[in-house]
Amino acid sequence: MTTTLTIVLAAALLAALYFLVTPVVRLYLKFRGRRVITCPENQKPAGVEVDAAYAAFSSFGTANLRLKECSHWPERQNCGQECLKQIEAAPEDCLVRTLLTRWYSGKTCAICRKPLGEIQWIEHKPALLSPDHITVEWREVAPEHVPEVLQSYLPVCWNCHVAATFRRKFPDLVVDRSSRDEQIRHAQ
Repeated sequence: MTTTLTIVLAAALLAALYFLVTPVVRLYLKFRGRRVITCPENQKPAGVEVDAAYAAFSSFGTANLRLKECSHWPERQNCGQECLKQIEAAPEDCLVRTLLTRWYSGKTCAICRKPLGEIQWIEHKPALLSPDHITVEWREVAPEHVPEVLQSYLPVCWNCHVAATFRRKFPDLVVDRSSRDEQIRHAQ
């Protein structure tokens, strides 16, 4: 009898814990990540990060948002954080990852011309070709510069980025069968 009661109580406790923890985890996952918003004070892009842990744990079921980081800090650290309205209205749309996924959709590599296909954000992330023909990774781009970069850079697949980086860092070890000018023309 006591074993059955213990199992029933454990199951009830696990069910209660599940229903208490699930909304917290959902809110945390919903509001984590770097975002690009338009600063209400100066109408310029800003890279922000919501305090996802605070949003998840501060109020049960509904998010209580505050910023954890902003590219306009420390100069504007005491702002009213009016930009949070943009995040509340469309939390997925201002995520850097969402912006990049949409930008890469349907594009081909500027160097090899192969379609980029579905983006793999864990491994083999696509890169960029700068206007001065140097490939860069997204981790090198500050979130507040993403809108500007998306207008002036070209998409590059992982393989071409790795090869171009190797060529740039170790030119003595590379034998290129085509001239650099030919590659640059092909990339444009």
